[in-house]
Amino acid sequence: MNTKPAIYSYFSSITRKKLGLFVASFIVFIATLTILAYEGTKKTVALSVDGEKMIVKTHADTVGDMLKDLNVVVEKDDYISHSLNTVVKNKLNVVWEPAKTVTIQDGDHEKAVYTTAKSVKDFMKSQGLLIEDHDKINYSLDDPIYENMKLVIDRAFLLVLKNGKQEEKVWSTSTTVADFLAQQGITLGKLDRVEPDLNKKVKPNGKIKIVRVEKVTDVVEEPIDYAVVTKKDSTMAEGTEKVVQQGKEGMLKKEFEVTKENGKEVKRKLIAETKIKDSVNKVVAVGTKVMVAQVSRGKSASAAPSGGKEMYMNATAYTAYCNGCSGITATGINLRANPNLKVIAVDPNVIPLGSKVWVEGYGYAVAGDTGGAIKGNRIDIFVASKEEAYRFGRRQVKIRVLN
Repeated sequence: MNTKPAIYSYFSSITRKKLGLFVASFIVFIATLTILAYEGTKKTVALSVDGEKMIVKTHADTVGDMLKDLNVVVEKDDYISHSLNTVVKNKLNVVWEPAKTVTIQDGDHEKAVYTTAKSVKDFMKSQGLLIEDHDKINYSLDDPIYENMKLVIDRAFLLVLKNGKQEEKVWSTSTTVADFLAQQGITLGKLDRVEPDLNKKVKPNGKIKIVRVEKVTDVVEEPIDYAVVTKKDSTMAEGTEKVVQQGKEGMLKKEFEVTKENGKEVKRKLIAETKIKDSVNKVVAVGTKVMVAQVSRGKSASAAPSGGKEMYMNATAYTAYCNGCSGITATGINLRANPNLKVIAVDPNVIPLGSKVWVEGYGYAVAGDTGGAIKGNRIDIFVASKEEAYRFGRRQVKIRVLN
């Protein structure tokens, strides 16, 4: 039996396996050397992206190529520490900060801008925006800028505030009257009134008027007038009066609701009324007794009666038709209707009205009239005609007051 071909076949199989393994190992070795060589030729770059640092190994020739390999798109408003054409060198330090979108609302104007500013203060400076003392901004100047940030600037303006009686000029950044009052720390009472209305928009150089309204109670005491009651008295001469009972005022308490605006009373409403004391009527007795001297002008008037109070008077005469005379005496006697009556005008402080008197050369008469010029010891006698008055003239006469 021939065994040589079998042995040969066995050793040939072993040889081919070793050869295949060797070839594979060699290929791996070459690939490893190639990779190591490729990686070893890369340049190391420190890249800072929006504040975060990383190490990048690259074969890129320029900064632009390196960022492109990293799928980084540099916009025109972004910050890049080196030009995109800068040649990449080992240990190069590249800083890239993408611009953030910030919306600015300055008063009624609004716009969106891109910025790489770190803080609100830096951003305001880069945009040439100034904040005055009374202006308001919705962020602190030290706050950091972030994507899609919205800055709102309220520009202050002057307006006139009249708060009650006090008027002053104040700065405001408010949009409505209600906002303005809240900004100024002003509170309104329940009855207070504001002009213009709270929902109205505040305008520069405008005027806001606050009317302070209050309601208070006022209690006053008022006198109640007494009535004058007259009673006829037939025992007293007509034209005379006598106070029988003195009048006394009563007292009334009134309670008012008083509305005041800025301290000034504008309305008063009576809400309660109480009588504290009743008034007392004044009672006056009025004489109705007509005392008419029916002495005939034809009888002698020279004989003086006995009794009575005797005195001497300066006497003149008047008629019912003298200048300024009405013909009605102070006690109500109609002289024009009764031309034959004997009446004299007297000073009531000397001779009481209604007294019966005897006048020398005239006879019995009644003191039934007064006169503006009849003062003291003077009388004026009534005669029927001017001729008699002229004849009588002015003389001193003796009289007697009989009652």
